[in-house]
Amino acid sequence: MHKNDVEINDADSTHVTSAFLVAIQTQECGAEECAELLLELKELCTTLGLDVVGSDIAKQREPNPGYLIGSGKAAEIARRASELGADAIVFDDSLSPSQQRNWEKLAGMAVIDRHEVILDIFAAHAKTKEAVLQVELARSNYSLPRLKRQWTHLNRQRGMAGGMGMRGEGEQQIELDSRIVRMKIAKLKQQLEEVQKHREVQRLQRLRRPVPTAAIVGYTNAGKSSLLNAMTGADVLVENKLFATLDPTVRKYQLPGGQTLLLADTVGFIRKLPHHLVEAFKSTLEETVLMDIIVEVLDVSTPGMEERHETTMRVLGEIGADARRALLVLNKVDLIDDLTRQRVQKRFPDGIPCSAKTGVGLAELAHCLEGAMAASWQEKKLVIPHNRLDLLARIREWGTILSEEYDERGAHIHAKLPKAALKNLGI
Repeated sequence: MHKNDVEINDADSTHVTSAFLVAIQTQECGAEECAELLLELKELCTTLGLDVVGSDIAKQREPNPGYLIGSGKAAEIARRASELGADAIVFDDSLSPSQQRNWEKLAGMAVIDRHEVILDIFAAHAKTKEAVLQVELARSNYSLPRLKRQWTHLNRQRGMAGGMGMRGEGEQQIELDSRIVRMKIAKLKQQLEEVQKHREVQRLQRLRRPVPTAAIVGYTNAGKSSLLNAMTGADVLVENKLFATLDPTVRKYQLPGGQTLLLADTVGFIRKLPHHLVEAFKSTLEETVLMDIIVEVLDVSTPGMEERHETTMRVLGEIGADARRALLVLNKVDLIDDLTRQRVQKRFPDGIPCSAKTGVGLAELAHCLEGAMAASWQEKKLVIPHNRLDLLARIREWGTILSEEYDERGAHIHAKLPKAALKNLGI
């Protein structure tokens, strides 16, 4: 580790391999939703490589400032986790730094929350420079108020320094680490700003290319990358894990009528996405706003699909993406029975039943995309002079040539092109 780096994870949590999960049932979050969130937390932990040895749902009448839940229930959970051999307790709800310290003192093991699990998954899967910087920034912001948690062992082992006004070694170290982390945050923001300026230039160049674009969005692990691969023959990473894709991937796709469309895979959404990550990835998600159309992929084989659809719609609304431009793909229909399929279709009558795995519904999706893009295209008869026949290559790249004839004036073509392309041809 570099001398100016601060270890974010607690010393006791570096060798965590097994976890006991806890969800909090409240008036706002009932038993059924808690069970779904607990299942999702299990998926998150499994993605992180943790063995889940047990779980519990704790009822909360009112928030407890010390443990989030009552001290009696807290002691019960700590005992159960220890008996089952867990070396960490993972909460589905966010814990304050002081609650985290209280729980670790009570349980004698690492205690983390959903926020930290997601951060670790993002850190493991980030590939591009921007994604790595965004995750590092989010982790640094998360770690800053938790520095005290990492140095309490010094004061426990050595005792507080003697004398009035004297501070313990742990407290001095916290101040030093706090300055280092704040400097790191400032540096990360500067680096991220530089990377985003470069990406903005690339984005503007892409916008000048008059090819319609579509963003594939949806809840994490809904099958977005699988759909992109099935449609374009691409080889985007596909794993049965949450957040397997963090960095946007763009591929060309030819519509049935011959027109070209750019399809972009995006990072998956999830309930209770940590605030710092929402901010960190906002610039990446904002690419979706600029797309001509949005393709939402919904996994119909998973419990809680309606809540997942609502989460996706809410996030799209937060970044200013117009949901009216969205097509809904009901993915993984090969995993449900006919009765469930009928119920899903009744709930989402405009949804397109599809299976990226078997290919069912891909042809219908292609025609729906072509129909949705119809307003962006225009048929035009053009005369291309002999000295500008180089434009034919652009026309073929951007659109479709329906007919083509030549005479002394040049090439007489009947083409179907994006409206933006006609402006770029300059003829």
